[in-house]
Formats: sequence, structure tokens, C-alpha cells
Amino acid sequence: MEVKQIHSMAQVDCKVWNRLAGDAYPFLRHEFLSALEQSASVSEQTGWEPAHLLVMEADELVAFMPLYLKRHSWGEYVFDQQWAQAYRQQGVDYYPKGLTAIPMTPCQGARIVVKAALDPIAVTQLLVDFIKQNAEKLGISSWHCLFPVEQQAERLQSLGLSIREGVQFHWFNRGYSDFNDFLQTLNAGKRKMLKRERRRVGEQGVSLLRIAGPDVTEGQWRAFFQFYTMTYIKRGMQPYLNPAFFQQIAATLAERLLLVLAVKDDKYIAAALSFVGADTLYGRYWGCHEQYNSLHFEVCYYQGLDYCIEHGLTRFDSGAQGEHKIARGFEPITTYSAHWLKEARFAKAIEHFLVREQQATRLYKQDAATYLPFKQFN
Repeated sequence: MEVKQIHSMAQVDCKVWNRLAGDAYPFLRHEFLSALEQSASVSEQTGWEPAHLLVMEADELVAFMPLYLKRHSWGEYVFDQQWAQAYRQQGVDYYPKGLTAIPMTPCQGARIVVKAALDPIAVTQLLVDFIKQNAEKLGISSWHCLFPVEQQAERLQSLGLSIREGVQFHWFNRGYSDFNDFLQTLNAGKRKMLKRERRRVGEQGVSLLRIAGPDVTEGQWRAFFQFYTMTYIKRGMQPYLNPAFFQQIAATLAERLLLVLAVKDDKYIAAALSFVGADTLYGRYWGCHEQYNSLHFEVCYYQGLDYCIEHGLTRFDSGAQGEHKIARGFEPITTYSAHWLKEARFAKAIEHFLVREQQATRLYKQDAATYLPFKQFN
């Protein structure tokens, strides 16, 4: 087996890539990663230079790993700016760094995809060795793998990488027949709260449309992008993704998309876009013109819960952060990232930091679980 590096998804056949990637996790699909590149949302100019690694055996693609040369830490959701500052203070360059992640997407999934017949440990070792041996050539200070599944995080740890833990809040479908069935698992106070929040949306004259990707019109896409952009502008930022990205996934990944639109007086007032996996709904982008009571909860959460129940999906990953999700039945789960730093002195210091941070993260997760609204927790 040999490792080959490519600098554009156009250099690998879509069908060949997707045969390995499978259908379960939409963000590893060739169409998604290509849309990021072809729209220039991901590029050297935006600080996300593609440098993907392919593992070839007798001219056959048998494994791959997304890789980017990063010149900043935006759009990652695993925060290492203090590490970069420590490098600067010592007169050492932290950027560019190597990053294996899905750009602007803090959703757990496979990060190294291997043909079923191969030994995943051997392939992982091959890729890690390639990065370490070519760090000087690539000009990177370090390599970071963000939001891998737990098994891959453990594998990387066994190869000497430092593991960082985080916490997100996910909702799990335990065979509910409908939303009311889910409500029956909550204590009385929270059950009343959720009912009240859903009722208030209707009382304000707001109705909801849940639209499968292939049925979304051009006008609805334009409305969605306006809302998405406003989310960033309100924070004094420019959006990470541009219209060309959404136009392309609408054309190539429509069957993996779910758009929720809020309507008042025949006008769209808010929207949320999700991706549909084999067993998981991934809530990704949201925005609104103005605030309405409980509208965010309805558009971003409750519509997604309804969809999961109706379609038999077992999990709703609604994105990073958000302690307010706990009261609505989203449970704390552990996320992982793996880190290799070329400079031994920095690697040792960061390893010590991660040990201390891990203790605090695990205590936080335990504490968060005590606030869950389920009857068995009260």
C-alpha cells in the first residue's frame, strides 16, 4: 500500500470515493466535499487548503482521509487558539497545521475510511506515519483529527496521539410513536414547558413547513440563505459558506437535505437546514429575520424530533454547544479529537493540559446529566 496526496476532490472519481464512504454519513460524500471546494468556501484563500490522503493498492483506492492545511482555527469547534498563542510567545509558527476534519461541521463520524477487507489499525498507522514523515515538506507544525468516532480516537491514542474530550448534546429516539409519546418520558414540569413552547409558536400566527431537499424551490433556497447569512452578520462576521455551496448541494445531495421554514403572514421568517444520515439527523444551519417566542426551539429542535420519530432515525445531532438543549431531552455525549505536535516541548505541555482538562470535562458531563428532564432522572 502507498499513500497518495491530492489537492482537489476532482482528482478522484466520485463513484470510487463514495463506494468507500458509503451512505450513512453525508459529510464524507464526494458531493459534499466537492461542493466546499468548487464553491471556494474551502480553498487556500479561505485558509482551508485541501491536501487529502488516498491509500492505494495495485491502483485501487482502498482507504482515504480528508486533510487540510489550515492557516487559522476558525470553523473547527475544537478551540486551540491558546496553543497558537503559546507558539507565538516562543517565536514558533503554529500555522499552517494539518487538520483532518469536515470543514465547518462539528459532527462525529469516521475520519479514516478503510476498505472492509483491510486492517484499519495498519492503515491508520500508515497514514499517521506519512504525516509525521512529511511534516517538514508540508510545512505543518502539527496534525489534528477532529470529531472522529470513539473507536478511531482510541486507535489514534494507541499510536501515541493526545486525545482531547468535549461534550455535545444529542437526542436519542427510544422507539417513540410520536412527539407526545416522547413527552410522556419527561417530568411534569418539562413536559408542560415543551407543550407551551410549541403552542406559543402557533399563537403568534407562525406555521411550519418541513420540506425534503428535492422539493425545495429556488425561492425557498434564497430565503434560507438570507437567514443563514443574518446569523453571522448579527455577530459581526461573514458566513463561512456562500450561495454557490448551497446551490451545488441542492443539485447533488438533495435527497440528504431537510429544510424547515417558518411562515407568518405568507412570508418566510426563519429557516433551518439539516442533513439526513442513515440513522441520524444532523441539524446544521439556522437563521431568522426577528425573534419570536420559542421559534428557535420549534424550528431547530422540535421539528427535527418529529422528523426522527416519523422516519425511524435513532439520533438527532443538532450541533455544537447549547446547554439549553438539556431541558428539552438532549443528553450529554463525549466528543473526541486527536492531536500530534511536532515540537516535543509543546507536545508535552499540551498533553499535561489535556489531562487536567479531561477531568473537568468529565465532571461537567456528569453534572449536565443531572439536569436531564426524564422521569428516571428525577
